[in-house]
Amino acid sequence: MKKIEVTDVTLRDAHQSLLATRMRTEDMLPICDKLDKVGFWSLEVWGGATFDACVRFLKEDPWERLRQLKQALPNTRLQMLLRGQNLLGYRHYADDVVREFVAASAENGIDVFRVFDALNDLRNISIAMEAVKKSGKHAQGTICYTTSPVHTLELFVKQAKDMRDMGADSIAIKDMAGLLTPYATFDLTQAIKSEVDLPLVIHSHSTSGLAPMCQLKAIEAGADRIDTASSCFAGGTSHPSTEAQVAALKDTDYDTGLDLNLLSEINDYFKEVRKKYHQFESEFTKEDISVQINQVPGGMMSNLANQLKEQNALDKINQVFKEIPEVRKDLGYPPLVTPSSQIVGTQAVYNVLAGERYKTITNEVKRYLQGGYGKPPAEVDEALQKKAIGSGTIMEGRPAEDLDPEMQKLTDEIGDLAQTKEDVLIYAMFPDLGKEFLQQRKDGTLTPEVLLPPSAANSGGSPVASASEFKIDVHGETYDVVITGVGDHGSGKRKFYISLDGMPEEVVFEPLNEFSKEAGPNGRKKVEGPGDVSAAMPGNIIDVLVKEGDTVSAGDALLIAEAMKMETEINADIDGTIKAIHVAKGDRVTPGETLVEIEGS
Repeated sequence: MKKIEVTDVTLRDAHQSLLATRMRTEDMLPICDKLDKVGFWSLEVWGGATFDACVRFLKEDPWERLRQLKQALPNTRLQMLLRGQNLLGYRHYADDVVREFVAASAENGIDVFRVFDALNDLRNISIAMEAVKKSGKHAQGTICYTTSPVHTLELFVKQAKDMRDMGADSIAIKDMAGLLTPYATFDLTQAIKSEVDLPLVIHSHSTSGLAPMCQLKAIEAGADRIDTASSCFAGGTSHPSTEAQVAALKDTDYDTGLDLNLLSEINDYFKEVRKKYHQFESEFTKEDISVQINQVPGGMMSNLANQLKEQNALDKINQVFKEIPEVRKDLGYPPLVTPSSQIVGTQAVYNVLAGERYKTITNEVKRYLQGGYGKPPAEVDEALQKKAIGSGTIMEGRPAEDLDPEMQKLTDEIGDLAQTKEDVLIYAMFPDLGKEFLQQRKDGTLTPEVLLPPSAANSGGSPVASASEFKIDVHGETYDVVITGVGDHGSGKRKFYISLDGMPEEVVFEPLNEFSKEAGPNGRKKVEGPGDVSAAMPGNIIDVLVKEGDTVSAGDALLIAEAMKMETEINADIDGTIKAIHVAKGDRVTPGETLVEIEGS
């Protein structure tokens, strides 16, 4: 008899997959006593996007969340998802930052580190794995599962062997998009278990509806552990139900030994919790077999839908889904997982909206094609690579090996705002956002986003027309509103695309003077001629590269904007002189408004 172990992911991946990572610590702690009594092998509670969401939206200290969970769950291993050299951010960090982050995570309560690299380039997990072993914690080497002409059983088995040789304590198959099928899972599990004598974990999202069957076939082939979620947080782009899998294995040779009655009580609690986060529900988190065709993970689907909605281009979402596999092929078939999913998805959106492939190439695609994220699984498109980086040098080594140590520099930069090394690491992950968070904490002005009551979606308000960011009061509650895009006039009315406490909405009303055809939602004039420079997508300006009076040539970079967590250059379309600049670092911008004026030469 082989007892199957269970890792429950309700407190991390499940709400990340279904509710945009918005579950708050205050809704986790009350159920921890019961979770701690179940007998799970581990609980995944941290990492992934939780660190970002805590700082960006919830205004919670992610380290304090971890410490509170550790205290509330004394008898259960706590697990996190770590992106290797990317840690929990969106770039590669210097080795000293990786070591410091892993050590701090272990000190604050993490027992199991699930370490992966988006490209399955194992050079990018070597320092993190080494640091986990040094901390005395469990290092779980992770294979990102995907399908392509180059992703074969032989390749995955070799990666498992290599991770074993790096000191992995267990191996995880991470099927982030729900691409596994039952018999492919059986073959993959059997192949790895026949060559690698380590515990094997199956982590599969239910996006295609096949994950529960995949887990059962994996168990039959020798898998040791499965990832599940409490049933009200299961299914769709989340994971198989904990209760259902426990019931399926009960009284078999694979019985988990977990108590269904206790699991049912836990699920009753989470049913009520989920209702609080109704504003983050999305139609794109439901089961959809099309993932087997386009390979787009559910979280990526909802993100793309939001971006296209802001552009008044939601009708183009199927074109984007068709373009994603093409971009992925051009980039050498990277698995679609953070950050490669954002890199591929954002570029696909740009291609579709421009009506021309690679008219605009994001900085992340350029960095990727230079080897800045590691070695692509297959050869990249040569023409695209040449267009993106010209004759620039392509990195052959481990991307982070040339990075200078950063911890002291980061510590000096953040200064008195950082009271601990954990504070410095918040700043390291997200410099602008982290600094703002630490400053607001110091000033006592941290304000989490508002959870909307069920009736708020149908309530009215009186926006202030002269600004793109404002507050509205509805039934005594205050909501933050940001205008992110403007649609066309029609029947005397106009569509506006807004973000309501971080979630996209669409409203239609009579245009006011400040939002006329002559001015955009931020008070900037609308684009009229070739010398008026605009953004291709709603986003934020993170750098201004020119000043008034500068001479520029067509194609020169003028601004750096961030959209969908990716950076892109905004370039000049003509030769000339910079006549006026209407933006500064940190400004929100929307397509169709003039950001820079160039006087043609």
